[in-house]
Amino acid sequence: MESFFSSCPRGLEAPLAEDIVAAGGDAVRIVPGGAMFSGDWASCYRLNLESRIATRVLWRVGQGSYRNENDVFRLASGLDWPGWFSVEQTLRVYVTAIKSPLKSLEFITLRIKDAVCDRFRDTNAGRRPSVDTANPDVRIHAFLTADAVTFYLDTSGEPLYLRGQKHAKVQAPLKENLAAGILRLSGWQPGTPLLDPMCGSGTFLLEAAQMALDIAPGLSRPADRFALIRLSTFDAALWRQLRAAAQKRRQPPRRLPLWGRDLSADAVARTVQNLAAAGFDGVADVAQGNLLDILAPTAQGIMIANPPYGERIGEADELAVFYPLLGNAMKSRYAGWDCFFLSADTRLPKLIGLRADHRTPLYNGALECRLYHYRMIAGSRRPPN
Repeated sequence: MESFFSSCPRGLEAPLAEDIVAAGGDAVRIVPGGAMFSGDWASCYRLNLESRIATRVLWRVGQGSYRNENDVFRLASGLDWPGWFSVEQTLRVYVTAIKSPLKSLEFITLRIKDAVCDRFRDTNAGRRPSVDTANPDVRIHAFLTADAVTFYLDTSGEPLYLRGQKHAKVQAPLKENLAAGILRLSGWQPGTPLLDPMCGSGTFLLEAAQMALDIAPGLSRPADRFALIRLSTFDAALWRQLRAAAQKRRQPPRRLPLWGRDLSADAVARTVQNLAAAGFDGVADVAQGNLLDILAPTAQGIMIANPPYGERIGEADELAVFYPLLGNAMKSRYAGWDCFFLSADTRLPKLIGLRADHRTPLYNGALECRLYHYRMIAGSRRPPN
C-alpha cells in the first residue's frame, strides 16, 4: 500500500472522497483542498482515469520534521530520486506552505532542486537531470507546515480538469472538475432534464454528457499526458487493462435531455464546436436565447448557471438590474425546477428576491463563491395567515 494525496477545488472534498473510495482507496482523510488516502497502484491509476473531481493525484515519497532550509535539503537528499525516474528526464519542483517559518519559498524550491540533482550526480557518474519549468517530465511537490515537510511525485501531469475537449474557449471559463462537482452537489442524475441558460463554452453540458454516457474523463486525454507513465513504478499492463475496462463501459452518443442557451451567439457557436469535438454532436439542444425570456423545456428539471460576478467595469451596475429580473423570470417560468447559481457576488441573494434553500461555499480558483439553490414551486412559499 502506498500513500497518496489528491487535490480538488475547495468545497468539493466530500465528492472527491467518494471518488477515492470508488477507485479502491482506503483510510481517506479529508483536508482543506483535497484528501489523503492509502491504496495500491491500481487505485492511483483509477483515480487519475475516473475521477471527475480530482485536480491531481500525488504519490507521497518522503516526509520529516525540519527547523531550517538545511534540514529540508538534508531530507530531500536522502530520498531515492534515481530509483523513481531517470536522469534523462526533466524535472520541476513546486513548493506550497502553510505557516512555514522559512522566509523564501523560492529559495527552498531551489534547495530542493539542488538536493535532487546532487543525488543523481552522486549515483550517475556526475550526470544531473535538467530543469524544465514549462513542460517537465517529472513534477516534484513539497508541502511545508510549521515544522514538517512532505515530498510527493505527481502522477497526473497536467491538471486532470484539462480533459482535452474544450477547443473553443471563452473568457474566464469554468474548470471542468468544478463543473462536475456542482452537478454532483445539485443531485443531478443522468436522465434528469438539465438546462444551462448561460452555457459559455459548454462546460456543464460536456461534463453532464460524459456522466450520462459513462465516459471516464481520463479517456479524452492522450495516455502519454499522464505523468504516471514516466515513473519507474509504472505498470503498463495494469494501465492498459484499466483503460480498456473504462473504454468498454463507454456508451455511444445519443440525444440526451440537455439544453444549453446563451445570450451570445459566439458562445453558442463555441459550445456547439466543443460538443462536436468531444464526439457529442447532437447530444444536447443548444441555441441562442436570453434567460429572462426562454421557457423551461420541461415541467421539471435542474437549471445550473455560472453568471458573471461583476468584476469588469460597468458590469456590477448591470447585474444589479439583472438580478431582480432573474428572480421574476424564475418565479414565472420555472415552477417545478431546482435552480442553482454559482456566484462570488454577495448581492445576488439580496437582489434576486428569492429565499435560497441552500448556500454551499465553493472556490473558483482563489475566488470564494457560493452555490445558491432555489427550489421553485408554483404560487407563494409563505404560510397562510
